[in-house]
Amino acid sequence: MATKGVTIERAHRMDGTGEYYFSRRLREIADIEASTGRQIIKLAMGSPDLPPHPSVVERLAEEARRPDVHKYMSFKGEPVLRKAFADWYERWYGVKVDYNTEVLPLIGSKEGIMHICQTFVNPGDRVLVPNPGYAAYKAAVSLTGGEMVTYALNKANDFTPDFEAIEAAGLEGVKLMFVNYPNMPTGQLPTRELFERLVAFGRKHNILIIHDNPYSFIRNSQAPMSILSVEGAMDVAMEMNSLSKGHSMAGWRVGAILGRKEWIDSILTFKSNMDSGMFYPIQAAAETALSLGEEWFRELNEIYYAREKQGYALLDALGCTYRKHQAGLFIWAEIPESFEGDSIAFSDYVMEKCDVFLTPGLIFGSEGARYVRITLCCPEELLEKAVMRVRERYTE
Repeated sequence: MATKGVTIERAHRMDGTGEYYFSRRLREIADIEASTGRQIIKLAMGSPDLPPHPSVVERLAEEARRPDVHKYMSFKGEPVLRKAFADWYERWYGVKVDYNTEVLPLIGSKEGIMHICQTFVNPGDRVLVPNPGYAAYKAAVSLTGGEMVTYALNKANDFTPDFEAIEAAGLEGVKLMFVNYPNMPTGQLPTRELFERLVAFGRKHNILIIHDNPYSFIRNSQAPMSILSVEGAMDVAMEMNSLSKGHSMAGWRVGAILGRKEWIDSILTFKSNMDSGMFYPIQAAAETALSLGEEWFRELNEIYYAREKQGYALLDALGCTYRKHQAGLFIWAEIPESFEGDSIAFSDYVMEKCDVFLTPGLIFGSEGARYVRITLCCPEELLEKAVMRVRERYTE
């Protein structure tokens, strides 16, 4: 005899948050491949396919053999990792912080986005979020009960905030502002002037600036920059960073947030109720990763720049236009003017014609309606294969 299960309504905070686009779309593509036998080249997510430096893996294995490292670790991260992040910031960004009070390791910086919103955003508080921008910003604000206020990034403003337009739209109730340079998805590089304007903007309007900075070592034609290097930045800004991209350690989930002690302490209060610390061998191996020198980044970028050439060839074959000298793991490109639909329709059309999946820019916000993004996190040979398919099958 069948029994009826209980009916549980999910929390209303979930109403504005859908399934992550890539989770849904890649599942659909897997179903298409299984039912038709097609092999679709997926140029979508930015999950590095390259391994970490061998010394990092060796350090992990060495530390994991110790009998005393399998217990719960400190909620605030072990000193070995906090100091490594502080030293790394001084070496590469010229920023001095106190590793005891101004550095908080994270289980990936994506975790930090949610922790920040849960720590500082009350229901009804407004948060400035870039359009286009990383979907996790929107999700974290929504799940916290905050109100997302988008600001446009487009060609007209060189993919940087138009501060006058933001002010004209009204800033009542705005508490936080998320920014991200080098930018994802547009690849735009920062300038010192931009960081200075962000610090001045935050101070003027009593807004906490949250800078998300995981891409500063990938395909970057200038020296890595941190907003915290600007005078007075520690009074109005915090910065997140990560080993996922520049150290090819996405699955390891190692990041950090840096900022004023009082803000770090507040985030730690929330974080300490969410996890039980990071496995010590991972923290120790992260220290090794953070000690790597210029040779590591040079060799990494040689690979990405070779892939970039194939990415350009693919976009040329599609009739897309793009800016060169973008930073990060992607290329952001405009779809052909002759194509009448939006970027989702264009992505679908290219996949149907060529069995090549491009990320539609519209998933990052309305300003991405006429853009696509391709990843460079795949072998050069796969990009070459995608180019051949497009040249053979694609017609505008």
